[in-house]
Amino acid sequence: MEETIAGTESAQIPHQRGDSLRETAVRYVEERHWDVFPGTWLETAGGVQLCSCGDPACAAPGAHPARREWAAQATGSVTVARRLWSDRPTASVLLPTGRTFDAIDVPESAGFLALARMRRMDLGLGPVTCTPDRRMQFFVLPGAAAKIPGLVRALGWPPASLDLTTLGEGAYVAAPPTRVGSRGAVQWACRPTPANRWLPDAEELISPLAYACGRDR
Repeated sequence: MEETIAGTESAQIPHQRGDSLRETAVRYVEERHWDVFPGTWLETAGGVQLCSCGDPACAAPGAHPARREWAAQATGSVTVARRLWSDRPTASVLLPTGRTFDAIDVPESAGFLALARMRRMDLGLGPVTCTPDRRMQFFVLPGAAAKIPGLVRALGWPPASLDLTTLGEGAYVAAPPTRVGSRGAVQWACRPTPANRWLPDAEELISPLAYACGRDR
């Protein structure tokens, strides 16, 4: 059985359970050459899903790094990825940014508006995630974090006025099919395909994203 995001194109992901997480992590390494690392996981106690970190007020239960040295743990090796998830098969699948891609993070409402505009403009899109916290993350070439403030200013927006951030070196994204507590799973709004293997530059997407975020204020 698969989950889909209503209104998106072929946005299908497997449910998060057991080996599917390990095999999904391995596919990200094999097919996209993305580094991956296992994060925390969900544990059920008294009928309630809690984060393995032990914090009952965890902001991202089951979907954040489990170790401080997570950046060093991230791997692009299929063999190592299989071993990491064999040790903890229910661990979330996390992807470090600032390596093979950066991610532009916007509110879901602005993201879908921008996505529709990008398709009308026939812009080349990379993968895009949709999180249970109603955020969307557009994957772009590395280096976007340094460019975005200047690009936003050039469009006439003070960067601080828009709910638009960039995840680059030292940050990470949760990848489908990672679940975030009881809120649901991270899903693909635009799933990885052979057609979007080559990522767009931030400069190609920033205009519709900034416009949509400005409308969404």
